Amino acid sequence: MRLTLLGTGDARQVPVYGCRCPACEAAHNDPSLRRRPCSALVELGDQRWLIDSGLPDLTERFPPHSLSGILQTHYHADHAQGLLHLRWGQGLVIPVHGPADPEGLSDLYKHPGILDFSQPFSAFETRVFGELSVTALPLLHSKPTLGYLLRGGGRCVAYLTDTVGLPDDTTAFLQRQALDVLILDCSMPPQPQAPRNHNDLSLALQIIDTLKPAKGVLSHVGHTLDAWWIGHAADLPEHVVAAKDGMGV
Repeated sequence: MRLTLLGTGDARQVPVYGCRCPACEAAHNDPSLRRRPCSALVELGDQRWLIDSGLPDLTERFPPHSLSGILQTHYHADHAQGLLHLRWGQGLVIPVHGPADPEGLSDLYKHPGILDFSQPFSAFETRVFGELSVTALPLLHSKPTLGYLLRGGGRCVAYLTDTVGLPDDTTAFLQRQALDVLILDCSMPPQPQAPRNHNDLSLALQIIDTLKPAKGVLSHVGHTLDAWWIGHAADLPEHVVAAKDGMGV
């Protein structure tokens, strides 16, 4: 199984429009430091699944019939805005598997076009697509949100954004798995107060310590965390890395 992180930023992305913090200045000067909307591509055998669709250029990135479908974590705009254009394609149907969310994003459910939203996941439901097995994991966020456990090709990978902490049943489920890689929401540096909607670094490292993956990858990163890392990159545990756009895991 091959998983590529297409985007690793939070809703504001990096650089943030109008910001002159050290992280945003660095990203202006070095394109490799930029972060686009959080998304990934999973490839195994004849399967090619996009995780989230916040990238605005999906129709340019993915020619017709090149995707098996989309695994949608939730319907906030930074994770779903690419669907608004993609839906008006012709001559194909793209299945979108995700949480049941009647409000969705804008009028996507009312005018789905070529997108098929007819099979939302239930909590902990497993679906098999060719050689790829996908299990939906409930997360803690301000909209109905799922993470995904991906199995195949001898690997077990958990993809968990957006979330602040984890529900107890999701934690218990993942503790029973031998995780090769945990890709986890980590949007902010350590905060003096409990974070809301997204993990800070302290909470993310607690989750990694609890689930004990062979490798932890911190994604959905905001510019304040990138700025903090400029002076603290060496503080991460040896088996934990900060995600970058285009990274393979």
